[in-house]
Amino acid sequence: MESIRSPADLAPYIDHTLLKPEARAEDVVRVAEEARKHGFATVCVNSVHVATAARVLSGSNTVPIAVVGFPLGAALPAAKAFEAREAIRLGAREIDMVLNVGALKAHDYALVHQDIAAVVEASRPVPVKVILETALLTDEEKVLACALAKAAGAAFVKTSTGFGPGGATAEDVALMRRVVGDDVGVKASGGIRSAEDAMKMLRAGANRLGASASVAIVTGQTSTAKY
Repeated sequence: MESIRSPADLAPYIDHTLLKPEARAEDVVRVAEEARKHGFATVCVNSVHVATAARVLSGSNTVPIAVVGFPLGAALPAAKAFEAREAIRLGAREIDMVLNVGALKAHDYALVHQDIAAVVEASRPVPVKVILETALLTDEEKVLACALAKAAGAAFVKTSTGFGPGGATAEDVALMRRVVGDDVGVKASGGIRSAEDAMKMLRAGANRLGASASVAIVTGQTSTAKY
């Protein structure tokens, strides 16, 4: 945090994100080129676009992320594992998977754990982030989701898809950080549109930020766009 003296210093924390269903290959190229220019940590795209992102980012310090089971998380564990393997084969160097929210709410914790563990195993040694979709969960469910993700070997827990009823809050980030401790990352995503928003999430305990408004954030502007 001490190293952040201007909005531009936020770039290494940001996953520059393009997950719109209408995104085209040329949109992915543009986003990847923006990421190279500004020095974002990653570019996060749907798995169908990860090869394009990987090609544009080749030779840079920015790595491609593919989302898996996105945005609902309701696919079979084997399907999520297959998508993760294929995405990695095509160049993904991080995987962001969506939690099985229905299984969590049904108290089927064995299935939640199996679902995450299948993707973690299929992705090794690539790190996996687990998207909780916090706006759909009670605080108790958020705690359980974080504990299950950590037990299943996830590298990060992440707040939101950006397609649910709400995005990241500082309160959720702080809760997630308390549960996972210092050895698992916390990614805040959804609704981060300014440097002020980004700093609020970092102060709460996030160490990665997912945003489509990344360029506005690092240039000191406020985006009016949605995730």
